[in-house]
Amino acid sequence: MAVSTDDLDIFPLTAAPQGASVGSAQAPALARPRIGAWVREASAPLQRRATASARQALRAVGTAALGLVLPALLFALWWTAAERHWIAEQILPPPAFVWESLLSVLETGELLEHVRVSASRVASSLAIGGSAGLLLGLGMGLSRSFKAYVFPSFDVLAQLPVLGWIPLLIIFVGIEEPLKVSAVSIAVVVPVALSTLQGIANIPAALLEVGQVYRFSHWQTLRRIVLPAATPALFTGLRQGVMQAWLSVVFVELLSSSDGLGFLMAYSRSLSQIDMVIVAMLAIGVVGLLIELGLRLIESRLQRWRRNAF
Repeated sequence: MAVSTDDLDIFPLTAAPQGASVGSAQAPALARPRIGAWVREASAPLQRRATASARQALRAVGTAALGLVLPALLFALWWTAAERHWIAEQILPPPAFVWESLLSVLETGELLEHVRVSASRVASSLAIGGSAGLLLGLGMGLSRSFKAYVFPSFDVLAQLPVLGWIPLLIIFVGIEEPLKVSAVSIAVVVPVALSTLQGIANIPAALLEVGQVYRFSHWQTLRRIVLPAATPALFTGLRQGVMQAWLSVVFVELLSSSDGLGFLMAYSRSLSQIDMVIVAMLAIGVVGLLIELGLRLIESRLQRWRRNAF
């Protein structure tokens, strides 16, 4: 049977030869141009996504490379100064000597033990200060009367640095572990409370009106409107609190401690072991960077599923 004109609609790009039947071996070959076009059309979005991903990866690599320029220049200057004896080794030890000291304290586990002690103090202080700051911020954000009573005094006390609290804390809690945890907790309370207050203040009035329309209780308003809408500000306050806790714990350990990274720095300085001082500084910076990267990752995951209100 000869192929009719209607049958040729499935092969619009190629004319059927004379006498070819629909069931002949040549029919699939006639459909290949249209199938190839379909494949190209379907794969075009994937190609564009792959190209965009490759460009983003290249930009990320370029940004990271630019960020390494300054550390590389500083290291080169350090190495040159030590190699040419511009500065005495007792003041600025060469990089090789610092590296040997780092490997030594890693092998003995001394450095990791100091990191563990400082991290445990930060965790305890974050639990205490973060909870207090969250409750304080929620109280001031949700109650105008509570804010009128508390915020003026809180605003004044928030201007005091951690160092200003040390003499008073020594009188009440002594110079042992409670001093360190109390001082770091105070450093955490301020950013968490202020960020919580700011996040609640920035909630659109329309969302609160929706809660009134649906006659939400106070608990429903808090759980279904306030907390979801204020989540970015809450997490910002948490990040600031964690970084303040990490910086403050090192500072407090410098003043009064028998362990921790701050103690390692102070003890090494008293023995004129500048290499160990540099090792402690590097450990503080690396741990702080890891904390920051971890918080960024958690925040990015949190933003994917967060809903403004429901």
